[in-house]
Amino acid sequence: MTPPPVVIIGSGAAGLSAALMLAGRRAVTLITKGEIGDGATAWAQGGLAAVSAANDSYAAHVADTLVAGAGLCEEDIVSQLVSAAPEAIARLVGLGATFDRTADGSFDLGLEGGHSARRIVHAGGDASGAEVARTLAAAVRRVADDGQIAILEHTWAVDAILDARGAVAGVRVMDRAGRTDDLAASALVLATGGIGQLWQATTNPGTATGDGLALAARAGAVLRDVEFVQFHPTLLAVPTHVGDRGVLVTEALRGEGAVLVDDEGRRVMVGVHPLADLAPRDVVSAAMHEHLQRYGGSYLYLDGTAIDEQTWQRHFPTVLQLCRERGVDPVTEPIPVRPGAHYHCGGVSADLTGRTSVEGLFAIGEVACTGVQGANRLASNSVTEALVAGHACGQALCADRPQMTGPLTDVRVPASGVRASARERIVAAMSEYAAVSRNAAGLATLEGILAAIQRVTPADPAALEAGNLLLVAELIAAAAVRREESRGCHRRSDYPQSDPAWQQHIDLRLATETGRITVMTHAVEAA
Repeated sequence: MTPPPVVIIGSGAAGLSAALMLAGRRAVTLITKGEIGDGATAWAQGGLAAVSAANDSYAAHVADTLVAGAGLCEEDIVSQLVSAAPEAIARLVGLGATFDRTADGSFDLGLEGGHSARRIVHAGGDASGAEVARTLAAAVRRVADDGQIAILEHTWAVDAILDARGAVAGVRVMDRAGRTDDLAASALVLATGGIGQLWQATTNPGTATGDGLALAARAGAVLRDVEFVQFHPTLLAVPTHVGDRGVLVTEALRGEGAVLVDDEGRRVMVGVHPLADLAPRDVVSAAMHEHLQRYGGSYLYLDGTAIDEQTWQRHFPTVLQLCRERGVDPVTEPIPVRPGAHYHCGGVSADLTGRTSVEGLFAIGEVACTGVQGANRLASNSVTEALVAGHACGQALCADRPQMTGPLTDVRVPASGVRASARERIVAAMSEYAAVSRNAAGLATLEGILAAIQRVTPADPAALEAGNLLLVAELIAAAAVRREESRGCHRRSDYPQSDPAWQQHIDLRLATETGRITVMTHAVEAA
């Protein structure tokens, strides 16, 4: 009997990479709630971190990642990523990706915060993610046209369906009208991206509603370090432009000399960190928050006026256009910026092939916590990780010979929804009490607000997404209140210092009978 297909949920860099590796080798169904190539990958400006310059080394890239990760990276996993990164970029080039080059044909490498050398491969200056998404989406559509991949667009994953052994045997899906269907699966790969829609200010697309994280939790998977949410320091803040939630101002600008200042011209980062404006993102966002608390205001400025217009046009055309459309000319005036929710460093506990604690359930890309990002992601490691993990997941599933499952036992903890009106309350509460800075009183208030929100049976995708956001918010609050220290992008005003006793992971799991969150700690693996 032919085994059912591998079902991949999500169509960003991770999901598309896995699908391409599997095409022609295993039956594959790719499900996305948007269209192929939608998602956070296309929004990435900075690029892909990989060692290619003669004055750089794998050891230096590993070291920079570990420093940014603030003690919670798994060094052996980081080493695997770093060594696989150049080949991942070569595969993209082989598929037709065009990256920026110097006159001699080598990569025109950028520098970003936390990196000790230029190692950021980029395309179109600051349109790297769009090039990655375009290349992978085109390749997947080609193999789909050949019948090697089935694609279901505008389809939402609801829950994993398990067999009597507790292994994945299928997935329940929902269409735009709220109709559900059950699909058999020999493996389920979550590549659903992040959770940025939990906050009012975010760089994430509207699809980033934590669906994969919530699905994995309900299936019984172990989640790790979910309290670590990276806030990008420079989200465009133009008060008069209605509707802006996620205009990212790339970190590469600070690599070219832009600096953070307040409305009186005071430098924000001088004296805060040895790297000043090139400090890791967690440090910069926390410093901005503290500066605003001290001096007042709702935003600061990124001053890139020392960068000449030719450099702006060549390296940062996207940012230049977005700013000018909003009445700011960054060539002649500073850009108003504020921190915004950007990247979830925690997620479903998985190795670099995507294997989780649930048999047959895989997680890759931002939805996964592999040990690469630690307590704070090093800039431009994320798209690289998505490419590497997606390819490795595909390789692992090609090598696996799945057992035929027995009768399905339905889902473990079924999805619940939330009325659309309550979604605004969830987002407002997370923005107030679980953003850049947190404390015990605020987290207790947050938990009370979340507990009072009524759950309903999800009748449509909007209710399903809102219910997923509620569950993810509860998971983050449970871990954040437990971690009584400041580390990486988890900052507690009541525990402002890092505590060596907390150099450990926080693992969460939903109890089958009650759906309540259980909390465990787990030591960081020795190198």
